[in-house]
Amino acid sequence: MAQTEKKGGLLRKSSASKKPLKEKVVLMYDEIFTTEDPSKCNPRFWEELFLMKVNLEYLEGKLEALDGEELMKIKDNINCLFQHCIQALGEEHPIRVVNALQTLCALIRGVHQKNKSTSGFDIINMLVGFDKAELCMKNLMESLDSLLCAEGSESLKSLCLKLLLCLVTVTDNISQNTILEYVMINSIFEAILQILSSPLSRREHGYDAVVLLALLVNYRKYESVNPYIVKLSIVDDEATLNGMGLVIAQALSEYNRQYKDKEEEHQTGFFSALTNMVGSMFIADADEKISVQTNEAILLALYEAVHLNRNFITVLAQSHPEMGLLTTPTSPIPTTPVTPLGTTPPSSDVISSAELPLDADVQTSNLLITFLKYSSIVMQDTKDEHRLHSGKLCLIILTCIAEDQYANAFLHDDNMNFRVNLHRMPMRHRKKAADKNLPCRPLVCAVLDLMVEFIVTHMMKEFPMDLYVRCIQIVHKLLCYQKKCRVRLHYTWRELWSALINLLKFLMSNETVLLAKHNIFTLALMVVNLFNMFITYGDTFLPTPSSYDELYYEIIRMHQNFDNLYSMVLRLSTNAGQWKEPASKVTHALVNIRAIINHFNPKIESYAAVNHISQLSEDQVLEVVRSNYDTLTLKLQDGLDQYERYSEQHKEAAFFKELVRSISINVRKNLAFNTLSQELLLKEFSTIS
Repeated sequence: MAQTEKKGGLLRKSSASKKPLKEKVVLMYDEIFTTEDPSKCNPRFWEELFLMKVNLEYLEGKLEALDGEELMKIKDNINCLFQHCIQALGEEHPIRVVNALQTLCALIRGVHQKNKSTSGFDIINMLVGFDKAELCMKNLMESLDSLLCAEGSESLKSLCLKLLLCLVTVTDNISQNTILEYVMINSIFEAILQILSSPLSRREHGYDAVVLLALLVNYRKYESVNPYIVKLSIVDDEATLNGMGLVIAQALSEYNRQYKDKEEEHQTGFFSALTNMVGSMFIADADEKISVQTNEAILLALYEAVHLNRNFITVLAQSHPEMGLLTTPTSPIPTTPVTPLGTTPPSSDVISSAELPLDADVQTSNLLITFLKYSSIVMQDTKDEHRLHSGKLCLIILTCIAEDQYANAFLHDDNMNFRVNLHRMPMRHRKKAADKNLPCRPLVCAVLDLMVEFIVTHMMKEFPMDLYVRCIQIVHKLLCYQKKCRVRLHYTWRELWSALINLLKFLMSNETVLLAKHNIFTLALMVVNLFNMFITYGDTFLPTPSSYDELYYEIIRMHQNFDNLYSMVLRLSTNAGQWKEPASKVTHALVNIRAIINHFNPKIESYAAVNHISQLSEDQVLEVVRSNYDTLTLKLQDGLDQYERYSEQHKEAAFFKELVRSISINVRKNLAFNTLSQELLLKEFSTIS
């Protein structure tokens, strides 16, 4: 017999010249795309349709091929198909339910393609008709809710979530998706929580559930009362919150693992050998090639949880026993390739034994550590747009954490010490840190390390001013907590002071270039006020008196930078230009730093002259400092320990609107290509009882 080939819904014999034969389901679709009622000639038409394997490609293609006017002519049949799909969701036979869910996905996507054209008809009217929309959508949402909450097939639950993601992301801007009004009225929030609270459901569907929730929370969030925002903000069930944390932690861990693998592969490759031969000339270029797609979708979910729900803060420090297990899941779970913006779920929230070498501290890890490691990777390269967005969102999440009283309590807890191996950008002038020598410290030390690392590694022509401002604000908020609660943190403060002084030096060296794009005085003022915070209140939160002495030593040692900054801001504040006011603020803020320099420098010079020493050692300078504190006069500066709290709606609305748009496009793209295949589903339901 001649071999049969199948393509686009057509069956044809490769050796014959006869017209190709169409699949029965394709013939039935063709009947729907006429103006006649297909059930007139065949009363069992709809019943038979849902026994046929769906041909997604043909159905969507057929819808997209019609113009708006042609589609309006068959509107009654489209409405009828949509309504029969909803009816089929209540059937006992899973094959019918699967086919109905698949058909709904194709209908929604196909009709939406037409909605983008100039014909401009309403998508709801086209799918269900205005007169029946409320009842139909209510029935649809109730059926999906029942399927998600039932103890039945996991494949059906998976397909329900795919349909909901299809529904939510059918428009780029989800706030313009009027279908979501019905998802707001007929909430599936409890069904999502149920998935997250159950270990089995969470392992199978947690990723899709978390991404779906993050998107629903962002529907018209500034324009009306969004019930998903309200409900998420009051969730207090520990199992549910921990479940959500596990899903997020696993997705971020998967990213970290992939990056680590790529990094190791890169280091053992040809290019690594080449750079070893010629030195470190090309180390920055080499590192740029280590690239793993960022995961804004899961990061958005983490942000919404941290920002909206104070109870979720406890989850950040919660150890994940599932992540410490040495066993893999008993049943294999199908995985799909990672796609842009992390729209594909990781396989499980259990770390397998093969993954354990990723972190020496995996047994005592938690969501915050995983997030800090993720942040240290994505914040390395801000030239890439997705990484820039990811880096900004990481800093916004850290801002929310730094403002929270409870979060600060566990960040600074001496009894909660961790070894956090952050990724550091390869730089010519420093050696790669040995991971094994990392000390166990309170988690706030890792946050400060991350901020210092960012400050040191992003002084470049394409200066990420916004990220620097957020970075300095996070440090300031942590210092405010330490001052308020008199927490004496044993941290290498010198690294922070050195990074801040080098940042000021960079701003001055590139004054002309940077002023063309940015108000650098806002950032300079923030940096100077961090030093003022240490000078004014350092005796209440620095670990030892000698730490306070070292602060003065660094200011005196690097006095030339502060002198140059003063000269620059004085020059601009005495001119009548646009920078007069912001520059004058920096001038006033430098008063105590200048007082320290002007007080101690003559004393140091005098000590050197009397003792006939050309260059004083650090210990000798510190001796001069300690013996001359009593004659130093400083001005009390107000408001150093005050800050403006984070506000999303007033300052970040445009960023989140664009971010959610980007996530929506990529979730839809991923659904279109690799998550609606029926093969696995139909194997599960191969017989109809």
